[in-house]
Amino acid sequence: MEVSLITDPAQKEAITLTVMHKLPLWFSPPEDIDRKAKIHRDYPFFAVLDGTEPAAFAAVKIHNPYTADIYNIGVLEPYQHRGLGHQLVQAILDWCRQEGFVFLTVKTLDESANYPPYDSTRAFYLREGFLPLELFPTFWDADNPCLFLARTVK
Repeated sequence: MEVSLITDPAQKEAITLTVMHKLPLWFSPPEDIDRKAKIHRDYPFFAVLDGTEPAAFAAVKIHNPYTADIYNIGVLEPYQHRGLGHQLVQAILDWCRQEGFVFLTVKTLDESANYPPYDSTRAFYLREGFLPLELFPTFWDADNPCLFLARTVK
Protein backbone atom coordinates (compact mmCIF):
# COMPACT_ATOMS: atom_id res chain seq x y z
CA MET A 1 0.00 0.00 0.00
CA GLU A 2 1.29 3.43 -0.86
CA VAL A 3 0.32 7.04 -0.32
CA SER A 4 -1.49 8.86 -3.11
CA LEU A 5 -2.27 12.53 -3.53
CA ILE A 6 -6.04 12.70 -3.98
CA THR A 7 -7.36 15.61 -6.05
CA ASP A 8 -11.04 14.71 -6.53
CA PRO A 9 -13.09 16.63 -3.90
CA ALA A 10 -15.81 13.96 -3.71
CA GLN A 11 -13.23 11.24 -3.12
CA LYS A 12 -11.57 13.32 -0.38
CA GLU A 13 -14.91 13.70 1.36
CA ALA A 14 -15.80 10.01 1.03
CA ILE A 15 -12.43 8.86 2.39
CA THR A 16 -12.69 11.29 5.31
CA LEU A 17 -16.17 10.08 6.21
CA THR A 18 -15.20 6.42 5.99
CA VAL A 19 -12.08 6.72 8.14
CA MET A 20 -13.15 9.31 10.71
CA HIS A 21 -16.52 7.68 11.48
CA LYS A 22 -14.66 4.42 12.21
CA LEU A 23 -12.36 6.14 14.72
CA PRO A 24 -14.71 7.43 17.45
CA LEU A 25 -11.95 7.44 20.09
CA TRP A 26 -10.12 10.08 18.06
CA PHE A 27 -12.86 11.89 16.13
CA SER A 28 -16.26 13.05 17.33
CA PRO A 29 -19.02 14.14 17.36
CA PRO A 30 -20.44 12.86 14.04
CA GLU A 31 -21.56 16.32 12.94
CA ASP A 32 -17.99 17.60 13.39
CA ILE A 33 -16.70 14.76 11.21
CA ASP A 34 -19.25 15.64 8.53
CA ARG A 35 -18.19 19.31 8.68
CA LYS A 36 -14.50 18.43 8.40
CA ALA A 37 -15.19 16.12 5.44
CA LYS A 38 -16.57 19.15 3.58
CA ILE A 39 -13.54 21.26 4.55
CA HIS A 40 -11.14 18.55 3.31
CA ARG A 41 -12.58 18.88 -0.19
CA ASP A 42 -10.52 22.08 -0.59
CA TYR A 43 -7.29 20.95 1.13
CA PRO A 44 -4.28 19.04 -0.17
CA PHE A 45 -5.21 15.45 0.68
CA PHE A 46 -3.22 12.23 0.92
CA ALA A 47 -4.63 8.72 1.30
CA VAL A 48 -3.60 5.11 1.58
CA LEU A 49 -5.99 2.65 -0.01
CA ASP A 50 -6.17 -1.10 0.53
CA GLY A 51 -7.43 -2.02 -2.90
CA THR A 52 -10.31 0.41 -3.28
CA GLU A 53 -10.98 0.78 0.46
CA PRO A 54 -9.50 3.65 2.51
CA ALA A 55 -7.03 2.66 5.21
CA ALA A 56 -5.63 6.09 6.14
CA PHE A 57 -5.66 9.75 5.14
CA ALA A 58 -4.22 13.16 5.93
CA ALA A 59 -5.58 16.60 5.06
CA VAL A 60 -3.18 19.55 4.98
CA LYS A 61 -4.15 23.14 5.71
CA ILE A 62 -2.02 25.93 4.28
CA HIS A 63 -1.47 28.71 6.82
CA ASN A 64 0.86 30.95 4.81
CA PRO A 65 3.67 30.65 2.26
CA TYR A 66 5.97 29.19 4.94
CA THR A 67 3.74 26.91 7.00
CA ALA A 68 1.50 23.94 6.30
CA ASP A 69 -0.46 22.08 8.98
CA ILE A 70 -1.59 18.48 9.29
CA TYR A 71 -5.20 19.47 9.79
CA ASN A 72 -6.45 15.89 10.22
CA ILE A 73 -4.81 12.51 9.97
CA GLY A 74 -6.43 9.15 10.58
CA VAL A 75 -5.37 5.55 10.28
CA LEU A 76 -7.99 2.84 10.71
CA GLU A 77 -7.24 0.66 13.73
CA PRO A 78 -6.49 -2.56 11.78
CA TYR A 79 -3.78 -0.61 9.93
CA GLN A 80 -2.26 1.19 12.91
CA HIS A 81 1.36 0.37 13.86
CA ARG A 82 2.11 -0.75 10.29
CA GLY A 83 3.93 2.39 9.13
CA LEU A 84 1.06 4.08 7.28
CA GLY A 85 1.14 7.19 9.47
CA HIS A 86 4.88 7.50 8.87
CA GLN A 87 4.33 7.09 5.11
CA LEU A 88 1.67 9.83 5.18
CA VAL A 89 3.94 12.24 7.06
CA GLN A 90 6.82 11.52 4.68
CA ALA A 91 4.57 12.13 1.65
CA ILE A 92 3.39 15.41 3.20
CA LEU A 93 6.98 16.47 3.90
CA ASP A 94 7.98 15.66 0.30
CA TRP A 95 5.02 17.68 -0.98
CA CYS A 96 5.87 20.57 1.38
CA ARG A 97 9.45 20.63 0.09
CA GLN A 98 8.23 20.75 -3.52
CA GLU A 99 5.84 23.57 -2.64
CA GLY A 100 8.51 25.57 -0.76
CA PHE A 101 7.12 25.36 2.78
CA VAL A 102 9.56 25.71 5.69
CA PHE A 103 7.47 24.40 8.61
CA LEU A 104 4.93 21.63 9.13
CA THR A 105 2.72 21.90 12.20
CA VAL A 106 0.10 19.78 13.89
CA LYS A 107 -2.29 20.17 16.80
CA THR A 108 -3.22 17.31 19.11
CA LEU A 109 -4.71 16.68 22.52
CA ASP A 110 -2.30 17.55 25.33
CA GLU A 111 -1.38 14.92 27.92
CA SER A 112 -2.99 17.03 30.65
CA ALA A 113 -6.36 15.84 29.32
CA ASN A 114 -5.40 12.31 30.49
CA TYR A 115 -7.06 10.56 27.55
CA PRO A 116 -5.09 7.33 26.79
CA PRO A 117 -5.94 7.02 23.06
CA TYR A 118 -3.87 10.15 22.43
CA ASP A 119 -0.77 8.92 24.29
CA SER A 120 0.32 6.99 21.20
CA THR A 121 -0.67 9.91 18.95
CA ARG A 122 1.68 12.28 20.78
CA ALA A 123 4.45 9.66 20.79
CA PHE A 124 3.97 9.22 17.03
CA TYR A 125 4.43 12.93 16.35
CA LEU A 126 7.57 13.06 18.50
CA ARG A 127 9.02 10.08 16.57
CA GLU A 128 8.24 11.94 13.34
CA GLY A 129 10.40 14.86 14.46
CA PHE A 130 7.70 17.23 15.73
CA LEU A 131 8.50 19.22 18.85
CA PRO A 132 5.99 20.79 21.25
CA LEU A 133 5.87 24.57 20.84
CA GLU A 134 2.95 25.69 22.95
CA LEU A 135 -0.06 24.53 24.94
CA PHE A 136 -3.34 26.28 24.20
CA PRO A 137 -5.63 25.30 27.13
CA THR A 138 -8.86 26.54 25.55
CA PHE A 139 -8.17 26.39 21.79
CA TRP A 140 -10.83 23.68 21.38
CA ASP A 141 -12.39 23.89 24.86
CA ALA A 142 -11.35 23.56 28.51
CA ASP A 143 -11.73 19.75 28.47
CA ASN A 144 -9.57 19.38 25.35
CA PRO A 145 -6.30 21.32 25.76
CA CYS A 146 -4.46 21.72 22.46
CA LEU A 147 -0.77 20.88 22.14
CA PHE A 148 0.79 22.71 19.17
CA LEU A 149 3.79 20.94 17.61
CA ALA A 150 6.05 21.82 14.68
CA ARG A 151 9.02 20.60 12.69
CA THR A 152 11.04 21.92 9.83
CA VAL A 153 10.33 20.51 6.39
CA LYS A 154 14.02 20.02 5.52
